[in-house]
Amino acid sequence: MSTPFRYTEPLPPKAATGRVAEVYTQLSRDFGIDEPVTFVVLSSAPEILAPAWALMRESLIAGPGSRTGKELAALGVSLANKCPFCVDAHTVLLHATGDHALAERLARGEQPRNEEHARVLEWGKRTRVPGAFAPGPFPREHTPGYLGTVLAFHFINRIVSALLTENLLPGNAQRFRPVRSLVGRTMSRTVRRTARPGAALALLDLPDPGESPAWAGGTAAGPAYAALLRAAMDGAGVLDADDQSVVEDVLQDWDGAHPPLAPDPFPDRSERPGARLALLAALAPYRVTDEDVAAWRRPEHTDQHLVQLVAYGAFLAVDRIESAFTRNSVRT
Repeated sequence: MSTPFRYTEPLPPKAATGRVAEVYTQLSRDFGIDEPVTFVVLSSAPEILAPAWALMRESLIAGPGSRTGKELAALGVSLANKCPFCVDAHTVLLHATGDHALAERLARGEQPRNEEHARVLEWGKRTRVPGAFAPGPFPREHTPGYLGTVLAFHFINRIVSALLTENLLPGNAQRFRPVRSLVGRTMSRTVRRTARPGAALALLDLPDPGESPAWAGGTAAGPAYAALLRAAMDGAGVLDADDQSVVEDVLQDWDGAHPPLAPDPFPDRSERPGARLALLAALAPYRVTDEDVAAWRRPEHTDQHLVQLVAYGAFLAVDRIESAFTRNSVRT
């Protein structure tokens, strides 16, 4: 049978226990999708799954700001990151908000008619470039919701592109308008329901209050972001110190550009396969190949190790974007 998982074999969600099962329960209740593969693929590393869900929930779903606006920002992020799976997902979710005409304009590759919507979409696209996107086209008090959302999807896009196939639905059925509309309508009650902020924090080993970023303004998006940062950066332990230095040196100077196809700018897979995978996850996860994973994988490398390595690379890019935003905010 075909599977959406490219390189891992997650346990069936019905076999989940403990924190993983609790995440799935919240996903079903608050996201409106049972066992979404975007999170099931992280289940081999529960320490990453829980804060990834928490950041998305506490910003996109329960954070301040319009759900339509935050879906547009997330769609802009997904376009900038070349993640067709997530582009299709946010188009469907715009149907769920009731913005059917807007969803279909975007599905056709057209710009929103509403100028405010167009500005939010463009802002979301610009967030790929560190330091190029502050301030946002929304009220200042909505920053925790909007910025938390775009940072969550800069992470999720990279996980999806590296570890899942591009098909949101079997046979790419979401490419048909009636299917998009129908799926969106089945989720509409959940998407339009007000969610209680903070519920996902019970799933986390909470960081110290001082670790929450200033942009979160005391909202639950702050500890969720800090918890994901800590969990993802722990994935550096999958690499040796030399490989970590190679990866982190590249990310320090990254300007948001997509790497050229030729010459190949990534470390040689025969010499530094782990560093190559981490950098691909950070900068061009859609270019991860079977050969890249096979060159790194050893008998001791479990699915958990692969998720940790990809999450580490993905979050280095997120951290570069977030740090640049923080520096710009301090200057302004």
